[in-house]
Amino acid sequence: MIKNVTLAAAIAISVSPAFAKEEAEVMHWWTSGGESAAIKVLAEAYEADGGAWKDSAVAGGSNARSAAINRMIGGSPTTAALFNTSQQYHEMIAEDMLNNIDAVAKANNWDQILPQPTLDAIKVNGHFYAAPVNIHMPGWFWYSKEAFDKAGIQQEPQTPEELFTALDKLKAAGYIPLALGGQNWQENLLFATVLSNIGGKQLYLDALGKRDSKTLNSDEFKAVVDTFLKLKPYVDTGSPGRNWNDTTSLVINDKAGIQVMGDWAKGEFTQAKKIPGQDYGCFPGLGDDSLYIVGGDVFVFPKTNDKEQIAAQQSLVESMLKPETQVEFNNLKGSVPVRTDIDVSSMDICAQKGAAILKVAERQIPDGSMLMEEYLYGSLKDAVTEVWNSPNITTAQAVTVFERALRD
Repeated sequence: MIKNVTLAAAIAISVSPAFAKEEAEVMHWWTSGGESAAIKVLAEAYEADGGAWKDSAVAGGSNARSAAINRMIGGSPTTAALFNTSQQYHEMIAEDMLNNIDAVAKANNWDQILPQPTLDAIKVNGHFYAAPVNIHMPGWFWYSKEAFDKAGIQQEPQTPEELFTALDKLKAAGYIPLALGGQNWQENLLFATVLSNIGGKQLYLDALGKRDSKTLNSDEFKAVVDTFLKLKPYVDTGSPGRNWNDTTSLVINDKAGIQVMGDWAKGEFTQAKKIPGQDYGCFPGLGDDSLYIVGGDVFVFPKTNDKEQIAAQQSLVESMLKPETQVEFNNLKGSVPVRTDIDVSSMDICAQKGAAILKVAERQIPDGSMLMEEYLYGSLKDAVTEVWNSPNITTAQAVTVFERALRD
């Protein structure tokens, strides 16, 4: 474990005693019950270190990001702003709109304690421009223990064949086999999960990273698309337009067998007073060597020459990444600590599974949003939705849709 580094030792600037009253304005979109509780942990950690947290919450991720950018352009930037661990803020780096946080990152050995996909997203041209606070894995399988028991499913599926066998048993037992909310980001999440579990690491990276014609027309990619299409009959007719949390409720209330959703779904089970391992189960993929899609959230720090604001930015980073803050925050957020060097034994069994996998570099893969520009990622989601919602579409036709979207 890294030693705790004081702010004075971590940064090579002089901070006056007046900094103890320095206000840090933080813009974010965490407004739901669980999210509000989680952001409060970060605020309290910063204030415990002598700062004053000013909360600027804007409902909706895209709205909050736009508001933060507008504040920068208008000359009155916030101290920090929430973004996803992706390429959402890379154009801002290119336009010199962000301060780097190299001093804290280097003093705390981020190169050694953070997962490589996260490092690749926050470190550009040798400089650190974002502070990651968690790992969200979007491709978890959540299932009703009652539904599995009544359908005669004795163990979690380990292979694609076992998954389809389980879905058939759930259907025969009268359950919705696969609970899916019919929104494009949810459909894209399901596709990414199929791609990682069926295609494997190299195909995943080539399909979303290289996006070349040879990869997208390969037999391996066609098998992924074919598997994706074969899941359609297992989704109920109430799927179109349904919110993710309403979909999770189907599993919570034992009306559906399985939902593929990010680890934020765990918060819904917790609010319903459901116990992991007893009322519901979780597994991050098919088999003990399944891949772990690394996503998450970061804070970026708008450009400023104000020494007190720079000091506030650095102190925010220090407080957010402290081991105790990481555990408490991620317990409430439903995610996994971004640091791989801390004790997670106090976290639930699902979080412990995720944290253990993050120690295995070979199992880590970046979320698709880290591998392509945001406009292209939007095209991918549109393609997934077109494929999923086109009646009687063939695998060959679907491949053409994906190639058109990813190669434009």
